[in-house]
Amino acid sequence: MALKKNPKVDLKRKYQRVLETSIIISLAIVILAFKYFPDFQDKGKLLESTQELVNVEDVVQTKQESAPPPPPKPAIPIEAPSDNVLEDIEISDSELNINEQVAAPPPPKQEVKEEDDEAVFFVAVEELPEPIGGIEAIQRKIVYPEIAKRAGVQGRVLVKAFVDETGTPRKAEVIKGIGAGCDEAAVQAVMQTQFKPGKQRGKNVKVQVSIPIIFKLQ
Repeated sequence: MALKKNPKVDLKRKYQRVLETSIIISLAIVILAFKYFPDFQDKGKLLESTQELVNVEDVVQTKQESAPPPPPKPAIPIEAPSDNVLEDIEISDSELNINEQVAAPPPPKQEVKEEDDEAVFFVAVEELPEPIGGIEAIQRKIVYPEIAKRAGVQGRVLVKAFVDETGTPRKAEVIKGIGAGCDEAAVQAVMQTQFKPGKQRGKNVKVQVSIPIIFKLQ
């Protein structure tokens, strides 16, 4: 059973009254303090002291002398044209012979510009060039290098040939090689082969074509 508190010793009963009373007393004290003591600052006291005199000497302003400018560079003497130069020239004969035959000067030499074959060769056309006799005709012209035989080098060499309108290869270069002299042998075989020219719209044109060549030991 809970015990009841004694009303005489219960602080919560008088808490509200004590709080209100305290606030009222505090406000009254503050009002009285502002009313009867409006100025809380102390009056400053004037301190009398003797003033010290400081003698300041006049500083004489000095002038900073700048360095003199460098002397001008001497002028380069230029030889003036002489009026007496023409007096020493003697003209023996100034008459023009009309009947004299004068040979015409040779025509200027025309520089022959090498045509860039690679720039005018087509890459894709309606009919690509084909070696006459097929790839077998090129394979029969292959001379297997001796060093490649001894080293057992085998594989495929990819050669790009530039074939003109007549089917004649103008140039050949290796795109992918295997070395050991096989690349040079493949280019030589392609250059020795005649092609069927490529065509574009029924007309023979210059075309570049890739040709695979197999090197295989028997």
